[in-house]
Amino acid sequence: MHHAQIAQRAFNTPLMVDPAKALAFLSGLGPRITGQEITFRGLEVQTEDQAAAALPARASLFGNDLTRRHQRNGSQPYAVIDGIAVIEIAGTLVHRGAWIGQSSGLTSYEGIAAQLQAALVDPAVHGIALDIDSFGGEVAGAFDLADRIRAARAQKPVHAFVTEHALSAGYVLASQANRIILPRTGAVGSIGVVALHTDMSGALDQKGIGVTLIHAGLHKIDANPYQPLPEAVRDQMQRELEVVRFLFAETVAAGRGDQLTHAAALATEAAVFRGANAIAAGLADELADPVSAFRAFAAAPRGSNPTSRKGPQMTTAPTDTPAPDPVAASPAATVEAAVTPITTEPPAAAVVAVSTPDGATMTADAVRTEAAEVAQVCAQAARLGVQIDAADAVTSGLKPEALRARVLAELAACSDAAGIIASAPAATGAKDSPIIAAARKAATDAKR
Repeated sequence: MHHAQIAQRAFNTPLMVDPAKALAFLSGLGPRITGQEITFRGLEVQTEDQAAAALPARASLFGNDLTRRHQRNGSQPYAVIDGIAVIEIAGTLVHRGAWIGQSSGLTSYEGIAAQLQAALVDPAVHGIALDIDSFGGEVAGAFDLADRIRAARAQKPVHAFVTEHALSAGYVLASQANRIILPRTGAVGSIGVVALHTDMSGALDQKGIGVTLIHAGLHKIDANPYQPLPEAVRDQMQRELEVVRFLFAETVAAGRGDQLTHAAALATEAAVFRGANAIAAGLADELADPVSAFRAFAAAPRGSNPTSRKGPQMTTAPTDTPAPDPVAASPAATVEAAVTPITTEPPAAAVVAVSTPDGATMTADAVRTEAAEVAQVCAQAARLGVQIDAADAVTSGLKPEALRARVLAELAACSDAAGIIASAPAATGAKDSPIIAAARKAATDAKR
C-alpha cells in the first residue's frame, strides 16, 4: 500500500463528504494509493469528475503532455496577467516531476521548462515573470534550465520577481532573467554547494546491529551511511563540490554579465545578501514592491529593449501613494546613480568610464568589482559582530582596505579580536578572510 497516511484517511473510516466527490478523488488518486487500478461498485462516477481528479499531466522535456492538455482545454499551464505569463518557482526545486508542483511544496525543473516553452510560442504573451520564492534544491537539471531561461530572454523579456527568497538553485534561475527585482527584506545569493553525509555506524553499534556491504567495484559503496566517511572519499566529494560551485558562478556570470562577474560570484563565498546590500553587490537590479514592479513591467511598451537591465524606475511605495524622490528613496538608488546602468549590453571590448564620489575615474567593471568586495567585507564584519551598511559604504566611496581598517579598529576598541579569533570555527582547507587574517596578526602582535 503506497501513501499510507492518505490510505488510512480514505478507507475503512467514516467520512463526511459528498459521495460523488469522494469517488472522483479515489478514481484519480486510488491507483497511486493502492499501486493498481481500482473499480467501484454501487455508484457511478461522472466523466467530468473523474477527469478533474485524474493525475496531472506530465511535463517531460521531450513529450510535454502538460502544454498539450492545457491547449486542448483552451488554457495555458500558467497565469496570464496583462499579457505577462507568470511562472511560479516556489519551495524545493527538483529535477523531475510529473506535475508542476502546486500545493506539494516542490517545483520541478521540467515543469518550469514546459511553461517557459509554452509562453515563448504563445502570441498573447509579450513578457515572462518568474515569481520566485525558493531556498534552492537539486543540482541535477538546474543549469540546463538556466540556459533555457537565458535563451528565452532573447525572444521575450524575462523579469525575476523575488518574493522574499531566491537562494542557491533559486538564484541560478533568477540570475538568468533580464532583470532581478526584490523587496527591501528580500534575500538572494548563496552561490555555493553542500553535500550531507550521515554516519550511522555508532548508532548501529549501540543497538548491536552489524551491516555487511558486499560490492563489486572499489568505489561502489563510497559515502555509504553505515561506515565513517573515509578521508579520501571526503576529499573527492569536496573536489566535486568545488567543480559544481565553479559552474554555478560561471552560469550566474553568463546571466548577469557586467553586473556580476565569475570572479565576483565566487568571491561572495556563498553569502546571502538582503535588500540594498544585494543591489550593491550586483546580485539584483532593483528594490521594489513586487506588485508595483510587476504592474510597471506589464505596462512597459512591447517594443522596449528586452536585454536592458535598467527598466522602468520603480519604488517600494504602494501604487496609491506619491512616489518618493528616486535618489532619496533608498541608499541603493544612490549607488545606481553613481554607477549608471548600461541600457544595452556593450561589446566585450567596450570600456565604460564611471565617475566615483572622490572624483576619480574607473571602469564600470572595476566599480562593480570594488562594490562586490565592499559587500563581502561587510558580510564578514557582520559575522564578527560589526554592523556596516554596505550601500552606504559604496556610496561614500569607502575603499575595501579602509573598510577593513575600520572593522579592525572597532574590534580593537571592543577588545574582542583575540576572543573572536579563538572562537572562529575553522573549516577544513578554508582560507581566512582578510579581516580575520589581519585580526589574528593584530592579536599575535599584541601578545609580544
